[in-house]
Amino acid sequence: MSLRLKFIALAAALGLSACSSTPTHYYTLIAPMGTNPQPVASPAPFQFEMLPVLMAVQVDQPPLVVRQGNGSLAILDAERWGSPLGDEFHDALTGQLERRFGSRDMAGLPKNAAQPVLSLRTDVRRFESVLNQYALIDVVWTLGLRNNDAKRQSLTCSSIIREPAGQGMENLVIAHQRAVSRLADSIAKTATTWSQHTSTRCP
Repeated sequence: MSLRLKFIALAAALGLSACSSTPTHYYTLIAPMGTNPQPVASPAPFQFEMLPVLMAVQVDQPPLVVRQGNGSLAILDAERWGSPLGDEFHDALTGQLERRFGSRDMAGLPKNAAQPVLSLRTDVRRFESVLNQYALIDVVWTLGLRNNDAKRQSLTCSSIIREPAGQGMENLVIAHQRAVSRLADSIAKTATTWSQHTSTRCP
């Protein structure tokens, strides 16, 4: 075969390979806001500060990682998060809490010295995905409160949340979005009560 024919054959093979390759899909944990988000009754009595998220190392990578059977994991190279999973979780939870608190995340921004600052640190111990079955998150979260007199208090709680997932990858991601929303509900209710009565315990 001549060199020219070899190049043509190679180009054809590469073209067929490109046509038959699996397309890459990208997902986000950030749920859509909806057309008419409901305003909160009154803003929270503190400034909110979202700290970085610690994410379980097994799943903290661009491809989605799903559990198979009792002990194996599958890394799905064609199914990917739009950004690192720790960042996805941080941004999704931040948005949910901003809507519940009626205030923006003030991390890294100048604070009002006359108002307490409530910080949130989250440690995602498990982020479990089982295709066509369920999504589960196991999160240890710590609230910190700084008052005008620089006095600091903290409360550490944990939440294990499991959401059923429908068929397909998109429904699995939506189940994780619902789990993050439920986590935000628990954190917001606890934070609002605890900031006013620090004897409050975890839910």
